[in-house]
Amino acid sequence: MDPHLLRTYVTVARLSSFSEAARDLGYTQSAVSQHIAALEQDLGTPLLTRRPVAPTAAGERLLEHAGPLLLRLDAARADVVRMAAAPAHGLTLAAAPTALGPRVLAALPTAGVTLKVPPRDEIPAAVATGTADLGLVDGLAAPSDPLRLSDVAPLTTRGAGEEPVCVLLPDAHPLARRPGLRLGDLADARWLDAPDAGLPLAQLRAAGGGHGFRPSLRYEGTDVRALTALAAAGHGLTLLPRSAATGVPGAVGVPVTAPRLVHRTELVYAGSLQGAARELAVALTSRDQGDFRF
Repeated sequence: MDPHLLRTYVTVARLSSFSEAARDLGYTQSAVSQHIAALEQDLGTPLLTRRPVAPTAAGERLLEHAGPLLLRLDAARADVVRMAAAPAHGLTLAAAPTALGPRVLAALPTAGVTLKVPPRDEIPAAVATGTADLGLVDGLAAPSDPLRLSDVAPLTTRGAGEEPVCVLLPDAHPLARRPGLRLGDLADARWLDAPDAGLPLAQLRAAGGGHGFRPSLRYEGTDVRALTALAAAGHGLTLLPRSAATGVPGAVGVPVTAPRLVHRTELVYAGSLQGAARELAVALTSRDQGDFRF
């Protein structure tokens, strides 16, 4: 399949409009119609109904394949461009908010950095497609175990640090003075669902046996300070790396003692690193893994 036709089809299906897709892509509406007709002729089946504009059953199946295919093509282009381009002086870092601990912040160059905080599931794709030079992903893991990342392109990952995890509780919570907590004992508690600011509840369920940890409030943002304020105000519990759960006004971070879990941060990059990206990568990973070449 011609990737230009496939990209046009995905855009029409996303916008449910030939004219809107034409504006989005910078084509004429006639060209968009020709692209869709050519793709349907190539595949031998209708992919869209016209009134209203919506994918057919075959079109829905094609959409399942189209996203990963187009992402892989973008990643291949970005990889080649990286190899051919002159070394950049600046650095673009895409990071989960809870990956931006004190050690990471101290290692950032003093100038020339663009910091992006996208949804954590989008970080590998940002690195693969070249919109970020480096990525920092994080999550729950057993000590020294790697994270499980989506396979979007040939990417390299390196451990960039581990620290204990804590449940953040309001000062007046009955468990706030405990020296430690078992995660399984909190499965029926009220939790904050903040997939992009804190550690996702799906990871807690996986660590706690696959059940419980129902949300009482959902926060759709990346501001860790807003998340900790919600926890301190009693809207629900949240699990955070120790550095983020320490010193929160009105709240106490109580360590998780069972199961044995850590907050793990990993560096993600593509190809070989140069300049500021290489310097930051060395600073973040050499302590845990010894000297190695990027």
